[in-house]
Amino acid sequence: MSWQAYIDNLVASTKVDKAAIYSKAGDSVWAQSVGFTLSGPELSEIVSGFDNSSGLQAKGLHAQGVKYFLLRADERSIYGKKGAEGLVIVRTKQAILLAHYPEGVQPGEATKIVEQLADYLISVGY
Repeated sequence: MSWQAYIDNLVASTKVDKAAIYSKAGDSVWAQSVGFTLSGPELSEIVSGFDNSSGLQAKGLHAQGVKYFLLRADERSIYGKKGAEGLVIVRTKQAILLAHYPEGVQPGEATKIVEQLADYLISVGY
């Protein structure tokens, strides 16, 4: 399956409206929804946040110029929320999955589908 197919499947689930897969270092995009691009500083903030969440806790989580309230940040997952929408970001062995869920989707539903994809990618070495 191509990387883009993973993104397309996430969006087709209707629990996520846009998503992207970046390299673990954040230096390349492997696949993304149309128009779902993060700036260099936003991506750096996320990559650093997996190992040291103090910057995210102090300044918040940013994606596409929008500030999200940080709900969770550890070595595997970062969750953010703004109103009724939010972000689910998961790091695997070689990649970072970033997904946005829209208003009307329960955060737990979006989290489950993104975390399951991350588990699968880890199981096959990614």
